[in-house]
Amino acid sequence: MLSGVNVALGVTGSIGAVKTVELAHELRRRGARVRAVVTDSATGIIHPWAVEFATDNEVITELTGAVEHVELCGVDGWADVLLVAPATANTVGKIASAIDDSPVTTCATTALGADVPVVVAPAMHEPMYDHPGVLDAIDRVESWGVDFVDPRVEEGKAKIASEEAIITATARSASATLLGDNHVVVTSGATTESVDPIRTLSNRASGRTGRAVARACYVAGADVTLVHDGPDVPYADVRAVESAAEMTAETVAACEDADALLSAAAISDYTVEERPEKITSGQSSLTVELTPTPKLVDTVREDRPDLPIVGFKAETGVDDGTLISRARETMERVDMAFAVANDAGVMGGDQTRALLVESDDVQTYEGDKRGLGQRIATLLADRLD
Repeated sequence: MLSGVNVALGVTGSIGAVKTVELAHELRRRGARVRAVVTDSATGIIHPWAVEFATDNEVITELTGAVEHVELCGVDGWADVLLVAPATANTVGKIASAIDDSPVTTCATTALGADVPVVVAPAMHEPMYDHPGVLDAIDRVESWGVDFVDPRVEEGKAKIASEEAIITATARSASATLLGDNHVVVTSGATTESVDPIRTLSNRASGRTGRAVARACYVAGADVTLVHDGPDVPYADVRAVESAAEMTAETVAACEDADALLSAAAISDYTVEERPEKITSGQSSLTVELTPTPKLVDTVREDRPDLPIVGFKAETGVDDGTLISRARETMERVDMAFAVANDAGVMGGDQTRALLVESDDVQTYEGDKRGLGQRIATLLADRLD
């Protein structure tokens, strides 16, 4: 996600600075190179040696005649992105007013003047975050193209956002925006059909692949709508659904102004007529009549004849040749851009093996689902081009 990206990490005097060491480690795990610049107040919370250990680089604690802020964040400087995490109310206000009285605020002014992307993760007490002046400063800085990662408001505090949210925002700011200005709809996970008020029919899909695809498209610059029965996520507009019918309806609506659909969800092939009361337990036998559900991709294709669609095909107990053949049958029927095919045995796991099937080519991917999402987003960008 951040392979080869140079991240200048600005650390200010919020108690959220205690998260800096793990954040720096995680940035590096995702492939980034990290150099830190800290305020004097931050050194009272976390020692520069700890930050140096986490980044494997000397930490800038003051600006000297070597003009470290220009070397780091100036035109043709080292950094691909400046990440200020955590950012205090004091720092946010000073960035908005171009007040350069600390190494971090000076780097921010330099980066903004040099068109280096800037990401800010605020952390402070909730009343400070709600102060009109702080909110005005955030609005002003956002209008300059700075990306703010919303804090988690808990226990009267606006706590620094999760590492995943910060890293995702940083990757998006530093990316080449392969999918910039595109609206991408992603379906994800399982759907659930109600048998009675208690019992349901579903499948083993976890939604990890779909969420990885949605995140990768967001990092690549797209506006993402995620249709699933799952949690809210910071990288997409989530449309919450449960049944196959609900997912189909929400997806058709979301695709009205979409530039592409990636249908990664394991949508129920059959539904049942829900019984109004709980089926009595202990019966010696019970028959449930299954009714086929309409194919989501067929429904979307009928509504949007020219929309690029990426389909996902899961099978069990077949070889690659059969998997490719069945994927191409679906591609031809729906006129898909390409398809992603895999054995259903990878459902629920972090690792996967998938075949990216085009009309005249097949790519094999093996690895974690994050990497698969990135591969799919890149291939989609090529097709949209």
